[in-house]
Amino acid sequence: MALKGRALYDFHSENKEEISIQQNEDLVIFSEVSLDGWLQGQNSHGETGLFPASYVEILRPTTAGPKDTHSSGSLSDSLGTQVSLYASSNVACAVRSGQGSSSLSHQGSFEEDDDDDWDDWDDGSTVVDEPQAGALGTNGHPPLNLSYPGAYPSQHMAFRPKPPLERQDSLALAKRGSVMGRNLNRFSCFVRSGVEAFILGDVPMMTKVIETYAIEMGPLGPQWKASPHPFACTVEDPTKQTKFKGIKSYISYKLTPSHVGSPVYRRYKHFDWLYNRLLHKFTVISVPHLPEKQATGRFEEDFIEKRKRRLILWMDHMTSHPVLSQYEGFQHFLSCLDNRQWKMGKRRAERDEMVGASFLLTFQIPTEHQDLQDVEDRVDTFKAFSKKMDDSVLQLSTVASELVRKHVGGFRKEFQKLGSAFLAISHSFRMDPPFGSEALNSAISHTGRTYEAVGEMFAEQPKNDLFQMLDMLSLYQGLLSNFPDIIHLQKGAFSKVKESQRMSDEGRLAQEETDGVRRRCRVVGFALQAEMNHFHQRRELDFKHMMQDFLRQQIIFYQRVGQQLERTLRMYDHL
Repeated sequence: MALKGRALYDFHSENKEEISIQQNEDLVIFSEVSLDGWLQGQNSHGETGLFPASYVEILRPTTAGPKDTHSSGSLSDSLGTQVSLYASSNVACAVRSGQGSSSLSHQGSFEEDDDDDWDDWDDGSTVVDEPQAGALGTNGHPPLNLSYPGAYPSQHMAFRPKPPLERQDSLALAKRGSVMGRNLNRFSCFVRSGVEAFILGDVPMMTKVIETYAIEMGPLGPQWKASPHPFACTVEDPTKQTKFKGIKSYISYKLTPSHVGSPVYRRYKHFDWLYNRLLHKFTVISVPHLPEKQATGRFEEDFIEKRKRRLILWMDHMTSHPVLSQYEGFQHFLSCLDNRQWKMGKRRAERDEMVGASFLLTFQIPTEHQDLQDVEDRVDTFKAFSKKMDDSVLQLSTVASELVRKHVGGFRKEFQKLGSAFLAISHSFRMDPPFGSEALNSAISHTGRTYEAVGEMFAEQPKNDLFQMLDMLSLYQGLLSNFPDIIHLQKGAFSKVKESQRMSDEGRLAQEETDGVRRRCRVVGFALQAEMNHFHQRRELDFKHMMQDFLRQQIIFYQRVGQQLERTLRMYDHL
């Protein structure tokens, strides 16, 4: 049955299925049952289509007398309904994206040994004070942290509001009629990550921010301030372990941080736990992807060796990042030896409130002025660069993978066929002994065996060069896949600055509120530029070493092949 409704905010359609609505516009709603947070209805211009459920108030008829649609009770009820719809739409987004509550593991993975009991590092009693799991963004970033006022007020007793001019609370702005429009597209990581709430001032300050991350101006623009205590960490000695008298098996890795000295032993599921904490916390940082899981063959030697190589690269990127390397949860992961202390640190990391949008409150940014248009131009340049690099990395990875296949299959087979043909010639020469030369026959036979050996050398060579190249390319494919969503956060912030300035010029938004939006946009902009600079620094270092190592191994390989052929050639010199 059709219902009457009224638009609470302006909404501008972005495709042909949607319709635009204006604040206070009367609407006809075809059904109050929302589809992924959208309602279908008709606006006052007779246009039919979809609009966000949380942008409208359903007007219900009453028998208790005329309804005062502007009463404080009606306003609070409707806004409470919108917050509820807003939260449910994010959960619906997770389901629609195919990322339910079980998806907190590394994306694209199998369950591996996650049915294992966790009593060796947790008693299962951990309570995580966070929204429903499962709404990871398309690049693995967490969903909108609904920790601002009106969502889950009982969970944030440590929060205190900022001064009124700095905090643009959505309810207060609604009463003043100057609230900015919100993009409730569930597929937008700008909303799910909480950055929109941060830009609009809906993320309150905590009483005390313990952790801080500084950004400073460098020769190429904003950069993360270097860690005061840099360190490295080795990953070695993967060892098969058992528990429950051999019922359960797993691989343990020995980690030795340089700043601690004593090794710790971690399973892959411990890495996976840490990875998901990183995704949940670091909104605007490209967290390196963990090596993939595998459903079968987890204890095969080749798979264990491949995972170790890729964990080494992952660890190198973690320890070299000025922000990620300082994360308390990462330090706990690398240094904790006591089981009881491990559980306490694990719970502390899971209860960390400075995650998602709140993480942006930890930044200390430079005082230098940056023109937002210049920042936007730089971000656009990096966006085009990262897209091109992603395509070229994929191309090189495809070519290298095909070359590995040829080394292991085609090249070995062809050289073995050539060797067998030489051996057949030698065998035929021995068929008539009086006219045969034993020295020549032996030399030809040796030539055949040499080419068979060369075939085996080709089959083994990818372990020395191409595998390492593919490991590095896989790491960078993961890093590059994170940037579209991170850049989208900045693009969303830019759009809010422009929208706020337009509303201020029209007299619909106070100038101090516009200035606040601009200040918070600068925070996101500085963080993104710092991450871009760090990516470029690591890229130059990593690809330099990758190419050097590949060429060295290629030279060694072909020298070995040449030496084999030279020894064979000398057998013909004195026939």
